[in-house]
Amino acid sequence: MRVPSKAERPPSVDRLARSLAETGLPHPILVEIAQAAIADGDYESAPARAEHLKRTLLQPVINATGVLLHTNLGRAPMAHTQDESYANLEFDLTTGGRGSRQRHVGELFAKACGAEAAMVVNNGAAAVLLVLGALAAGRGVAVSRSELVEIGGGFRIPDVMEQSGARLIEVGTTNRTRVADFANAIESPDNDIALVMQVHQSNFSIEGFTEAPTMTQLAGLTPPLVADIGSGLLDAACPWLSSGPPRWLKDEPAARQTLEQGADLIIFSGDKLLGGPQAGIIAGDADLVATCNSHPLGRAVRPGGLVLAALQSLALTYLQRRGTDIAFWRMASLTVEELEVRARALGTGTPTELASTPGGGTLPGVEIPSFGVAFPGDHTETLRRHQPPIIARVVENQTLVDLRTVAPGEDTIVADACRAL
Repeated sequence: MRVPSKAERPPSVDRLARSLAETGLPHPILVEIAQAAIADGDYESAPARAEHLKRTLLQPVINATGVLLHTNLGRAPMAHTQDESYANLEFDLTTGGRGSRQRHVGELFAKACGAEAAMVVNNGAAAVLLVLGALAAGRGVAVSRSELVEIGGGFRIPDVMEQSGARLIEVGTTNRTRVADFANAIESPDNDIALVMQVHQSNFSIEGFTEAPTMTQLAGLTPPLVADIGSGLLDAACPWLSSGPPRWLKDEPAARQTLEQGADLIIFSGDKLLGGPQAGIIAGDADLVATCNSHPLGRAVRPGGLVLAALQSLALTYLQRRGTDIAFWRMASLTVEELEVRARALGTGTPTELASTPGGGTLPGVEIPSFGVAFPGDHTETLRRHQPPIIARVVENQTLVDLRTVAPGEDTIVADACRAL
């Protein structure tokens, strides 16, 4: 419906709101938009205000940045659907009594990474908080000074540790820490160390005159060893990929190998290299996992049925070694030759060699050869306004569309949007 011009009498709120119905927004929201536009004496702006609000809502976007685990775009892409039905979330179908919501998924991930037991919480920071609160509250936790990291959003390991009730015992120096530093800290009666913790430097690297103890060396110490391996690579051998592990993964710690090297517990994220929804997974010694599971904080950070169902499906996919069914691994495994064929088939832009990155705070400095198309100038705003929005990047005043992170089924959409540039 046409919105009256400024020279005309302002429309009623109801009439203006109904004229915006094609936006698909609920009528009460359209009424608020209409009221605000009329109150400002600018009712012609109502359609733009409605569109602006729509753009603030969650919606699918096409990731053409080349960042595989783009934190601002939800990290690992995944699809999950389930019927509108009840599920045996906390019901034991064998006994007819109450069951555990951790058992279904926990046992599967324990098998997938070679652990005695596993459990799931709602994100990686929650997993760290729960482990420290359940196993070290009021006692010391030894951590190398080189691993006192800050993750996204300004959250820092020392802050999380303080909230858990554990005491941080800093060990070694920023660039050099030895197993003897940990041993000396453990021997001091003032420290009362409950855990030794190793935190993966997932979003930065230290180079030059450096030294760090191995996992095996730390496992030889008395307190339990907790390893926050960060990004969630289940197995360094990537048995779910017929082509084996990509070369760019060679220095990334993996769950199975970290446990084999002696870690008592490992912690990792669900929405990074694992390729699933946001979650934190705790795996390792059965008694330690049980202590975490029974802690009161465990209820506060437990995930809901939707996340658990998605993770169960993902775990089964890994155990069946169907890596190409996982969107992240499909993207990561594409060859440059395959991407070049797609780039030239777009029929627009300049086909260009590019470099993708893992993203998501994983593998800092690592680049993955890729291919896409380039356009002179900055066209990112125009692409963002496309439906669906296309998120690209600008380098040296060129808009780059990296096809590694674009699903093949989205190529036609990308081509149409790029031709309009």
